[in-house]
Amino acid sequence: MNINELIGISSSFSVYKIISYILPALALWLLARCLRSMLSHKAEPELWGALTDSSGTKYPIKHWDCVIGRAASADIVLPDTSVARTHATLSRTDEGIWRLKNLGPRESTKLNGKVVSEVSEIKSGDKIKINKRVYTFRPLSETGRAKLELKRTPAGFFVSSGLTLMILTLFQGFLVVGLTEKAPNDVSINILLSFSGLIFLEWLFYLLMRLMRRSGFEPEIIAFFLSGLGLFVVASSTPNDLFKALIIIVTGAVGFLFLGWWLRGSDRTTSLRWLAAAVSVAVLVGCALFGTEIYGAKNWFFIGGISVQPSEFVKLAYVYTGAATLDKLFSRRNLITFIAFSAICVISLTLMGDFGTAVIFFGTFLVIAFMRSGSFATVFLAISGAAIASFLVLTIKPYIAKRFATWGNVWSDVWGAGFQQTKAISAVASGGLLGKGPGNGSVKRVFAADTDMVFSMLAEELGLIVAIVAVLAVIALGVFAARNAALGRSTYFAIAGCAAADMMMIQMSLNVFGTLDILPFTGVTFPFVSKGGSSLLACWLLLAFVKATDTRRDASFVVKAPVSPEVFYESTGEAGK
Repeated sequence: MNINELIGISSSFSVYKIISYILPALALWLLARCLRSMLSHKAEPELWGALTDSSGTKYPIKHWDCVIGRAASADIVLPDTSVARTHATLSRTDEGIWRLKNLGPRESTKLNGKVVSEVSEIKSGDKIKINKRVYTFRPLSETGRAKLELKRTPAGFFVSSGLTLMILTLFQGFLVVGLTEKAPNDVSINILLSFSGLIFLEWLFYLLMRLMRRSGFEPEIIAFFLSGLGLFVVASSTPNDLFKALIIIVTGAVGFLFLGWWLRGSDRTTSLRWLAAAVSVAVLVGCALFGTEIYGAKNWFFIGGISVQPSEFVKLAYVYTGAATLDKLFSRRNLITFIAFSAICVISLTLMGDFGTAVIFFGTFLVIAFMRSGSFATVFLAISGAAIASFLVLTIKPYIAKRFATWGNVWSDVWGAGFQQTKAISAVASGGLLGKGPGNGSVKRVFAADTDMVFSMLAEELGLIVAIVAVLAVIALGVFAARNAALGRSTYFAIAGCAAADMMMIQMSLNVFGTLDILPFTGVTFPFVSKGGSSLLACWLLLAFVKATDTRRDASFVVKAPVSPEVFYESTGEAGK
């Protein structure tokens, strides 16, 4: 070996060594900033008006959908033992019209002296009589809301999204340096161009949000961080697919913008819920009858040479349909229809052999069922029924039963049923905390490493720290949605946001724990990271529901400003700027 070769080896070694320290540090810094911005500030609910009793006591209205009752969980808690736990609902439309609905005993709620037998429109100054007490309805004016909005802390006040995005850009830049260190020239060019396209998209998104006077960009940064890791996975395993992967990311991001815009109109959103359910059922039935079976699961369509996994998009429709507005939440018919829709989805997926997706749907059903009913008994009965159904499925589906048979016992059949997982576990162990360096892994040569076992790829090449940061990033979205649920304007978006985030967390858990043999290996993807068009597109669309829960001041483009921009900026003295 001559001196030039030694210098080359030394140089390459030093580059990987430096990158192995920089990438985890940047990933941790980025996640810490996102968490601080999303979760550390004090909750500041919006205020839309109040109910005032005869003594002058005010009961604030903090949501567009409010439950009135004596239960501690009610949005407007009345200290009156004669009032039912959930006595009535107060709801607002996009046009600013408020409606009152009685949920208590007949003739127990009156509006201006008349019994409320069905949904009734209510205006400022109207008198609501609940049992023996009378409350005056006082919604805030546009000017009043503008003054209160000024008192709330704007998103990004403590943590600049621009600097966080710069950290993400640096992280992805060092990924490119590591990937191109030993790659051929043509591959290096593809890597450079694809990551440049991703970084351009990220900054374009950021500038678009700033033009819309929105400063809460953390969920999008997390999604771009995970999508960047997904692009890294493609660059390391199948670099010829880089531009295809970039196009899918761009398409998903555009879909996120469109769905976010669509969700801005809550009335039009909820009007199409059951149409989405009907289309989903038709797609699942069609897939079960005419779909292509791949590796035991009959859940694929091939359209013009392009493979599509319909169940990924049915996830979106399931969240879209499963959430309910407050006026429908207490409807028995609505609940029964949703349960029937859930059963059809889970049974169809199970019979198709897509047991992993069926588990994701069922886990999401539990979250929606609890948020709609507030009853642990309902959840317990659902879990009991699922346990019985799972036993029957394992009996009639040997392909699924085989995966359960190797669960916790993969090392006894290293060259057979446990081959993938043993390779994945070994890769995680060999990568250590800092990894072997971008592109230097070996597990990527194992079948489905870039989809079902992508966690092991991240851990081997980038280190366990970066892989765990990816896991925590998905969890952060879930915690963010759950925290926002209590502050959300609409019951529909609170349920939809939590369900969407829960769906991604369950999917991530099945992927990671299945890879490590902690849970059965179900073959589901890691949100945003795993290679695959259908899954990535679905994740970007689900993110719009999470974004819809964010009611921080100037945070989310999905949430309409509580006052018109003209009124708000006149009140701040910034009109015309």
